[in-house]
Amino acid sequence: MKTSNALLLILVLLYINASTEWPTHTVCKEDNLEIYYKSCDPQQDFAISIDHCSDITTHTFNIRAAAVLSHSIKELHVKLDMIMNRKTILTYSETLCGPGHPKLIFCGMKKGEHFYYEGPVTLGIKEIPQGDYTLSVKLTNQDHVTVACADFTVKNYLDYY
Repeated sequence: MKTSNALLLILVLLYINASTEWPTHTVCKEDNLEIYYKSCDPQQDFAISIDHCSDITTHTFNIRAAAVLSHSIKELHVKLDMIMNRKTILTYSETLCGPGHPKLIFCGMKKGEHFYYEGPVTLGIKEIPQGDYTLSVKLTNQDHVTVACADFTVKNYLDYY
């Protein structure tokens, strides 16, 4: 009996170790807008949520986000790709932390620290593009190491007019 339990435990641990895909999480889901994400970092998952999808269209909305940092952040760079029909149609990049950039709450955090943010976010866009698409987001630090990355699936059928 002990041998079979030990064998089962070993098989479970091997399966978990071999699996590099994280589950798909729901950011928000309402009638005409759904947003899901999956971490693309095989070493780390994270959490992000929005109370109401429709709040995104108000320009500034509240989020909750949490992660345990796998790398320190002295500098932080974001790269975002908008993908439709498996083709990148828009690329955006920006430095979020570093010399000459505004100090965000996670700038300067060390490896192993727990990041948690609950509060307002402003996207700087007036409306979310309509249709089905993927937003691929990658955050890298000063050493060009991935701090976090995720693929967000957006299904937007909101009528802005």
